[in-house]
Amino acid sequence: MSTPAGAQPSPGRRDSVRQRVAAELRAALIGGELTPGQVYSAPALATRFASSATPVREAMLELSRDGMVEVLPNTGFRVTEVTRAELDNLAEVRRLLEVPVMGDIAEQHSDEDVARIRSLSPLVEAMQRAEAANDMVAYLTADTEFHTSFLSLHGNPELVQIVRRARERSRLHNLLPLAEAGQLTASTLEHDQMIEAALDRDRARMQQLVAQHIGHVRGEWAGR
Repeated sequence: MSTPAGAQPSPGRRDSVRQRVAAELRAALIGGELTPGQVYSAPALATRFASSATPVREAMLELSRDGMVEVLPNTGFRVTEVTRAELDNLAEVRRLLEVPVMGDIAEQHSDEDVARIRSLSPLVEAMQRAEAANDMVAYLTADTEFHTSFLSLHGNPELVQIVRRARERSRLHNLLPLAEAGQLTASTLEHDQMIEAALDRDRARMQQLVAQHIGHVRGEWAGR
């Protein structure tokens, strides 16, 4: 239901809008839809993300604290550049953390965790729909939720936050061309294979899949 003219949205609704806009902006930055070095105004981004300017400004200020954008007073926000060396370092951090931890999850998860692992399947389906629609913001939003939810089974929220930030600082400029050419499907299906490896308690298979998956970040997903 829309908010009546002149009325202020409830705090809960404001938080929900801000969180949605922040998630979509992060995904647009990671997916290369917002160009490094280019300046964007809050009103222009608000139109793009079907929001008012206030949650966009709040989200961009949050992104600036993470180093993803630079605040330009009275102008807008400049998307920061990330060097190839920085991207390689971020991918290395992910491999060092995610490969052994996901292996642990596959091998050591409890019986109670099985339902949580199975519940990740709808996120894979969301990625498949987004890929078919060439909607990389929706794709990356579901992708991030999948990986961070899976990692949360390890029980270390600090690790999840480190991985989330490493993912967010990456830039994947080649995702849309791959989706348009129908070449992203195999990578998308690796998520289903991770679920199967976990349910089979197959540590070696899980580690191989995760290493291969992270390899896409500095390979074809980045246009290399």
